[in-house]
Formats: sequence, structure tokens, C-alpha cells
Amino acid sequence: MRLLIIGSLNGQIGAASRIAMQRGAKVIQAEGISQAMEVMRSGQGADLVMCDVAYDIEQLLAAMKSERIHLPVVACGVETDSRAAVAAIKAGAKEYVPLPPDAELIAAVLEAVAAEQDALIFQDPAMDRVIQMAKKVAASQAGVLITGESGTGKELVARYLHRNSPRKDKAFVAVNCAAIPGELLESELFGHEKGAFTGAVARRIGKFEEANGGTLLLDEISEMDLKLQAKLLRAIQEREIVRIGSNAPVKIDTRILATSNRNMEETVKAGKFREDLYFRLNVVKLVLPPLRDRPKDIEVLAGHFARASAEENGFPLRRVSPEAIAVLKTHNWPGNVRELENTMHRAVLLSSGDEIGPDAFDFASSSGLGPSAAQGASMVGRTVADVERDLIIDTLKHTFGNRTHAARILGISIRTLRNKLNAYVQDGMAVPAPGAGETA
Repeated sequence: MRLLIIGSLNGQIGAASRIAMQRGAKVIQAEGISQAMEVMRSGQGADLVMCDVAYDIEQLLAAMKSERIHLPVVACGVETDSRAAVAAIKAGAKEYVPLPPDAELIAAVLEAVAAEQDALIFQDPAMDRVIQMAKKVAASQAGVLITGESGTGKELVARYLHRNSPRKDKAFVAVNCAAIPGELLESELFGHEKGAFTGAVARRIGKFEEANGGTLLLDEISEMDLKLQAKLLRAIQEREIVRIGSNAPVKIDTRILATSNRNMEETVKAGKFREDLYFRLNVVKLVLPPLRDRPKDIEVLAGHFARASAEENGFPLRRVSPEAIAVLKTHNWPGNVRELENTMHRAVLLSSGDEIGPDAFDFASSSGLGPSAAQGASMVGRTVADVERDLIIDTLKHTFGNRTHAARILGISIRTLRNKLNAYVQDGMAVPAPGAGETA
């Protein structure tokens, strides 16, 4: 775990950093937001940012977003500073940790981030065969292409390969090629010099350099522009990159892993992906089976997600009934493990009694479809804004007004959710009251 601390090490956050180091974290410290941004640009890397609320959390998150730096941010402050805590969460901080620091709480935050990144849970023989092959190739330097439907756990398998390789003590860096516009992805991968293009406010070390000595995951690589594919191929072959705005080559030692939810052979035949790059990446291919073909994993993952959601929300732990498991195994799971996680999270919130029964499941909602959307034809003639509004309100009703849980189910930030709700209120619409302990 690489932890970036923003704040003075002479204060309480310094004590938090020492606890983190005792728990195995590698800590980098920055005195303020500007220095923290320099650290993140420099390629030193971080898995988690912990920032004192004495600094402007909203400014930090805005600066990170503008430079496409995607890291979870945890805010820290004295227990009595409730306004700062609320402001930090509204700005987009993942959690708020009160100071003076509690060792177990710091450990829990670090473990939660690590677990979110690394949890690989399976029992089904179909998945076991994939992991056994992954074990055999993990220690090699070979490129690995991991394919499978969205939500099957491709990044988790990539992290498994890294953890079981000689590079495990170096950085694991992931880049989502589908989430970054083509003109920006080159800078993300190779870095740039100050002034190389509009918005290049400082030198930025790219992901290849950040992952030097470690592993670089190119997630959804099939979405990469053909011109950039050519530059990527050269970087892999020559083991060097050139930052945008520079002529000086930089040597790299980075293992490349890649994922795709497409049929790569068909993508190559269609002329949308370079054949030479495909063969360079596809030294070893791991094909993840969809969840519907992993019935034993449905049961073990349902139990795991039920326990995790109960602990996270402070709800009583309820077992998943045999009848509920039977229903889960009949579902097609178009969203795979990600859909199952959302389904169980919702089931934990809605269940009562000693166990989770089949009546707690709402597959339309877990697939990202509200009640009106599930009916298909009833959406005809309605605007996207109207359908979105109904989905948000229905989800809030399911979570008894809990904004945090609703945002997670909907796949949006708590800040986005609150902005939309405020707009609905201004339009004179009734909105479910906040859950216990929450603000509107």
C-alpha cells in the first residue's frame, strides 16, 4: 500500500502516518496541495491519499480530476470539526477519519482499500482452471491478455498476476483505455513536458514510468486508437518511451498486462486493432468465464458480499437462504460479479428477520434499470432526464433515504446525487428524507 499524506507530520496526521507505516504502508508526505500534485505527477505513485481537512479538499479533488489522476481520497480532521467532515464528504472524499488517530481505524481504512483492489474469491472449477493457469505464468515476464465480459473480474486477475510475480514489491498501475479520450491517453501513458500542449501546466510522468520495475495494466485495450496502438507497440518492442514535447527516450522495465471485453480476434479482423500488437500482448491468454457459468461462485460470492455489506452498514449479519441461492443461480447475470455485488448490497438493506430470502432481490434495479425501465415500452415518449429522476428516487426509497448507499448502487458520486436531488427540490418535487446520520 502506497499512501500519500497531505499535511504536517508534526501534527495529528503525522501520528496517523506512523500508524500506517507500522501497518506496512509506504508513506510519502506533502506539505500542501501543490506539493501533493507534484508528487502525483512525478511518478512516485500512490494507492490512497490522506488529506488534512485544514486544506481545501474540493480544490485537491478538482486538481486531480483536471489532470486525470484517479485515486481515493480520505479526509482527516479533529473529531469536533463536523462541518469540515461534511464538506469533505460532499466534495467527494471517500471517507472521513477523525483525529487523534485510532490505530484500528487507520488499519481498517488501509485494509478496505487493499481488499477493494485485491479480493479474488472463487470456488467454481471453471474459475479455478483460469487461476491455475495464472499461477503458472505469474512469475514470467510474458505479456498476458485477459478477456471476458464486463464485470467478470479481469482487473482482479491482473492484480493476482502482479502479486504472484517477482515484481510484487514494485508498483501496479492500471489505465482504463476506454475512459480516457484518445488525444489524452498518449499523455497518460507516456507523460509530457511542461507546455507540450494546452493544459500541460507541469511535467507529468506517464504510467509507463510510474510502473517502471512493476506492472502496467492496460484495461479495455481494444478501445485504443489505432495511431496510439502503433506508438504502444514501439514502446513495448524497444522498451523505451518518449514523453510528449520531448525528444529524449526514457528506458523502461515494465511488464504489460491487458484486458478486453471484446472478441479480440474479430476486432483484429475488422481492422480495429493491430495484428502485430495483438500477438505481442497475447503471449498468454486468460479467458474469464461469465458468472452464469460459475454456479458455485454465485453462492460463495453472495455470502461474501452479504457479509461485507452488513459490516459496512452496521446491519446484522444474515445468512443467504437456500431458496435465495436457488433464485440467484437462475438469473443470467448480464453484469456478472459487479451486478451480484449490487444485488446483495440492496438485499442487505431491504431484508429483515434472520436471513436473506428471495423476496429481497430486484434484478431490474441491480442491472441498472429502475421499475419503469424494466417495463421497456413504458419508457417510450419519456425523456432521459425523467427516467433518470425516477430511477434516482426509486433507489432512494429502496435505501430508506440513505444518500451514500443510493449513490453506490447508482454508480455515481455522492456529490452528483446531492446536486441532482437539490435540483429536484428546486423544481418542487418531493425527495425522500436523508437516512439516519446523514445530511441533505
